[in-house]
Amino acid sequence: MDNITHSVIGLAAGELLHRSLPSEPQEPAQRTRRALFLFSAWFASNAPDLDLILTRLLPSPFGYLLHHRGHTHTLLLALPQALLLLAMLWLLWPAARRLLKDSSAARLGLALCMVLGFGLHMGMDFLNSYGIHPFYPFNSRWLYGDMVFIVEPMFWVLLGVPVIASLRSGIVKTVLLAALAAALCFFTYKNFLTPVACIVLLALGALLTVLQGRAGERGKGALLLAFALGATFIGVQGVASAVGRARVEAAVQQLNPGTRVWDVAMTAFPSHPLCWIYVALDSKTDVYTLRRGTMSVFPAALAPNACPAGLAETGQGGQLAPGIGLSAQATGSLASLRQLQSHNCYADAWLRFGRMPKLDHGLTDVRFNPDMLPNFTTIELEQFRARPCPAYVPGWGHPRADMLNLRE
Repeated sequence: MDNITHSVIGLAAGELLHRSLPSEPQEPAQRTRRALFLFSAWFASNAPDLDLILTRLLPSPFGYLLHHRGHTHTLLLALPQALLLLAMLWLLWPAARRLLKDSSAARLGLALCMVLGFGLHMGMDFLNSYGIHPFYPFNSRWLYGDMVFIVEPMFWVLLGVPVIASLRSGIVKTVLLAALAAALCFFTYKNFLTPVACIVLLALGALLTVLQGRAGERGKGALLLAFALGATFIGVQGVASAVGRARVEAAVQQLNPGTRVWDVAMTAFPSHPLCWIYVALDSKTDVYTLRRGTMSVFPAALAPNACPAGLAETGQGGQLAPGIGLSAQATGSLASLRQLQSHNCYADAWLRFGRMPKLDHGLTDVRFNPDMLPNFTTIELEQFRARPCPAYVPGWGHPRADMLNLRE
């Protein structure tokens, strides 16, 4: 997810924990505890993205592909990140150090802030089609949620509004709420959100602002409602994704009976459970086929061209089935891909990330670009021909180990 989402989720979790634990006996200690919880949950909810500093260990684009959402996004390495946070707090924040010495509630809350912060970061990153591998090195398999768009305004509203409405400064509160409303209107103007989605988001923001205002400094109702609505939204997206995936698989098999569908990657539209971008990967004999397009989960209720135009596919314009548009298609040879993986160390490194590999003059993962055009994942293998094999390649599992006949 984007770091605005990670930040508002961490801040909301820290605020909720502060309001849920018994108050400190002195007001200065209470203020310190609130600041401590907000900072700690925010830091823990963003810290895994520090892996971006590791991207220089490999030539572009391998560094980003293999080290972002890498080691710092694993449960095992959440522990040293938590120790780093504790050391910073203990050494650089005397008031927090005194509070932690004296207050068991502060110690408990800080521990929960770290657990929730790191856990929510990995959980939210799991929700989209990019994937994580949280159990490495015990299990190197990539996990994909395929439920939520990587930049989701729903979370900005549900969790950001109660946090903003809790601020003491009326001017800052007004400016931030107005900026959030303006951003939603701008995304609607640019056709990334539908007008209906924008109205729903603005209404939810207004409701949560009122509820938080009535709740006061200790009230938890708005925050609890925000987390409940966020979980409900994720559940709805998960069901819609599963329904959409099943429809795409059925359409591919009906189009070409006897084909094997290896995978269907689903990418959501922001705040729109009915609209999705899919990439299907199937094969029959030695030929594998990639298909990409826009679909509506319930075609009777919504046609593909009714999805927000800013993210809709614009390619060849065919259909796999009613409500499932086809914007681009590519084929490749399974034997060639397997040969490349086993004999080319750069291709093997790339295939530790690539879930939907398009093979032509190089390799491109077609999850991330309209109409299967080159994107940040694209490599031209010829440029690495004279180089020695790359060092610092992490041992992530190959997402297409099944198709490559690898035992992992």
